[in-house]
Amino acid sequence: MSYTIKSVGQVQYVDFDSLSHVRHGFSLRTGGVSQDHCESLNFTLNTGDTEENVKKNYEIFAEALGVESSSLCLSKQIHETVIERVDSSLAGNGLYTPQVFVSCDGLVTNDPHVSLVTFYADCCPIMVATPDGKAVGAAHGGWRGTAGRIAGLLVNKMETEFGCNPKDLKASVGPCIGKCCFETHCDVPDSMREQLGDMVDKFVEPIENGKFMVDLAGINRAILIEAGVKPENISVCDECTCCNPDKFYSHRRNGLRRGSMVAVITPK
Repeated sequence: MSYTIKSVGQVQYVDFDSLSHVRHGFSLRTGGVSQDHCESLNFTLNTGDTEENVKKNYEIFAEALGVESSSLCLSKQIHETVIERVDSSLAGNGLYTPQVFVSCDGLVTNDPHVSLVTFYADCCPIMVATPDGKAVGAAHGGWRGTAGRIAGLLVNKMETEFGCNPKDLKASVGPCIGKCCFETHCDVPDSMREQLGDMVDKFVEPIENGKFMVDLAGINRAILIEAGVKPENISVCDECTCCNPDKFYSHRRNGLRRGSMVAVITPK
């Protein structure tokens, strides 16, 4: 297995072997202070939690990862493909200081004093890091962002900003909705095929009633390979967020009566 689920007290998170040289984690829903449908390690205010609970959860998770909560830089995800470079001047953005981004589904940095944060609750969280861990990136790939090649754009951004060679990057695709649960109408595979071509065909399975089952993680892995990342440098989590209510929040399963997980990564 290319990943483990680590426990620090009641906090649990997915830790990838491919990113073992940098501090990182894809949170599970356990170990926080939130209640009711947001129980317990929720990171969003958009589904009915209190600001006090959410901030406390960030502090709890940051401590579990060994990073300062004040270093966290939150993205502004709207299912597009904008990726921003950040540094320590944006530490605390969206948590302790007002959100500066209008649209930002990906972040990159080479500043060890800032930690990148993206959100997920079925969408695909993607992380990349250089072999020395001095530069890292994180992106949020819902089906629209995936169709827009956000994983590939993340690799391109690392190359442009930091001179990275894609073949040297280490990449991980975190927990997301699995093919077992991602049932769609034809609009999703049609849109993906229009933008990505026939590469998506082996990740889309037609079922009855004109619907399809879609392997979101598999498509993002294929996009990373297309962008130049070596297959052996990519790890994929096979935990389905929709199938595992005790571990993960899921928008497909619960709509807005749910919390949100985060993916956090910090360079050396």
